[in-house]
Amino acid sequence: MHPLDISEILALLPHRYPMLLIDRIIDMVPGEKLVALKNVTINEPFFTGHFPATPIMPGVLIVEAMGQAGGVLIMSDLPRNKIPSAVYFMGFDHVRFRIPVTPGDQLILEVKIIKKRSNTIKHSHFVKISATATVGEKLVAEAELMATYGDPE
Repeated sequence: MHPLDISEILALLPHRYPMLLIDRIIDMVPGEKLVALKNVTINEPFFTGHFPATPIMPGVLIVEAMGQAGGVLIMSDLPRNKIPSAVYFMGFDHVRFRIPVTPGDQLILEVKIIKKRSNTIKHSHFVKISATATVGEKLVAEAELMATYGDPE
C-alpha cells in the first residue's frame, strides 16, 4: 500500500484544524494495521496553555491521534460507497502514558484491528483496536480503543 498524504487523509476523516492530529500515513495493510505520523510543532494551539513554560502534548490528544489513525484504518478497508461519515469512539482501555511528547517530536502511531463485529439488523459495526505511540525508539503511550460506525444511508 502506498503512503497516504494529507489530502487523502482529509478525504477519509471529517476532522479539520485544529483537531486533525495526523499528518501522513506511512504504511498500511487495509483492514489490518496502519502506521501514521504526527509532527508535533510548537505552534499547536494546545501548547499555549499546556504548559507555557514546559510544553507537553496532552495525553488525551495522543489518544485522539490514535483514534484518528484507527478511523483511517477502518475506512481504508471499505468500498468507497460504504464509507461512513464518521467513526465514533466508544471507549478506551489499558491507556498508559510513558514519556512526555514535546515540540519537535515526531509521533509515530501504530494501530492494529484486533476484533470486528457487525450487527446487520442495525447496520452498525464495532471495532477494537490496539494502538501505540512512539517517538524514536521510545514508547510514549499505548491503549486499546473501541469504535463504532454505521452504514451510510
